[in-house]
Amino acid sequence: MADHYIDIHAHFTPPSTEEERVRAWQAMLAKGIYFPEPHEWSPERTLAYMDASGTAMQLLSNIPNSLPRLQASNDYGADLVARHPSRFGLLAALPTDDPVAAVAEAERARESLGADGFAVTTRYNGVYLGDDSLDPLWTRLDDWNATVFVHPDARLPPTLDHPAPLYEVAFDTARTVFDMIFRRTFARFPNITFVIAHCGGAFPALTGRLRLLGNESWVPQGVTARDVDEQTSSLYVDTAATAFPPSLLPAIATVGADHIVYGSDWGAPCTTESSAESNRASLLRCGALSPEEAGEVRGRALELFPRAARRMAAAGRPAAKTA
Repeated sequence: MADHYIDIHAHFTPPSTEEERVRAWQAMLAKGIYFPEPHEWSPERTLAYMDASGTAMQLLSNIPNSLPRLQASNDYGADLVARHPSRFGLLAALPTDDPVAAVAEAERARESLGADGFAVTTRYNGVYLGDDSLDPLWTRLDDWNATVFVHPDARLPPTLDHPAPLYEVAFDTARTVFDMIFRRTFARFPNITFVIAHCGGAFPALTGRLRLLGNESWVPQGVTARDVDEQTSSLYVDTAATAFPPSLLPAIATVGADHIVYGSDWGAPCTTESSAESNRASLLRCGALSPEEAGEVRGRALELFPRAARRMAAAGRPAAKTA
């Protein structure tokens, strides 16, 4: 699988009207995210990029902030997979502000939609993933040995007049991961494979600080360095917009090179063909990973998503040769 790019971090949006796209664009402008025009995702453009970049499959995710829109999005994602079973997979979104609804949607996605895994936001409508109310959801996903993709909340307001997707999302990710470590979420649900977006955001670079200070007397409900190591080493991270030494090296030190999977961030309004290609090229050439390790990163997602791997195998898709 070393020649495949299996992209775990790719976004989609359901079909929308021009008026809806303009409203979404204006909402971004109001948050200081100055995209030049409304964003529209299309499967045709996505498949063209995948062919050009040697991407065999994208695991698609989209997490709207209301339950009706989230369910409609999951339905559309499942339809995309049905139409392109060897090119797309679905990471079904879960509404983690409502544990009962989240469990119900996870069951529907698994049983009726054939989802390959699940996607959650670090903070969904104000509720962080470490919230104790989510234990029933994690229990169900643990029973299934599920893979869960964790994406930061890109809807945050600007910080110091800088748009949240630039760097605030990295701190949002670290905040959430560390809270889950203190609450021992990763230790209590060891059968869930958590994949953290963007090389883990800021959490790998700050893990040393947590190991040093996390169990000091002034820290409520402290966490030992050993517990930090055991929990963080169980996590996976992706390479979306972070396939460069300043991000990869802390991730390698924290989770290990064998826990890095390929991600492009394709389909996000902030990702262009140029930025996606620069990131992809850097994965292979920046030197943070050996050529062998970089090759393993490209196809490692198939180990985490057996349903997707079986669909690709059934289609007999050849390895995509890449530079």
